[in-house]
Amino acid sequence: MSKTEVDSKDNYDRTPLWRAAGNGHQAIVKLLLETGKIEVDSKDSYGRTPLWRAAGNGHEAIVKLLLETGKAKADSKDDDSRTPLSWAAGNGHEAIVKLMLETGKAKADLKDDDGRTPLSWAAGNGHEAIVKLLQPYS
Repeated sequence: MSKTEVDSKDNYDRTPLWRAAGNGHQAIVKLLLETGKIEVDSKDSYGRTPLWRAAGNGHEAIVKLLLETGKAKADSKDDDSRTPLSWAAGNGHEAIVKLMLETGKAKADLKDDDGRTPLSWAAGNGHEAIVKLLQPYS
């Protein structure tokens, strides 16, 4: 009988950590991280990491866990050059934007392939509080 690999990838290169992080399953994320056998910053076939997914879906505690490993790149870009901060800002996740800015590891002025910054995404989607958070970094 073969062992189940905790860092196995599906047809889209998505790992169990990627799925758990994106769906807000904090206890499972902790279990997977504790194995020490996973690539925390593994990208799927679209260049999206577990941090990217957790940030974009509003899972603050998981974002914090991933950043605390020291292995998750806060400015990792997907295939459209969007960062976790860009996705969090565009989706209105104020607490995550604040957390990522406070770490000092997320750059607020990075542009995606369309030339848009996290501030542009927040403004375009009507997230006033996030625009106010990002303005000092522009």
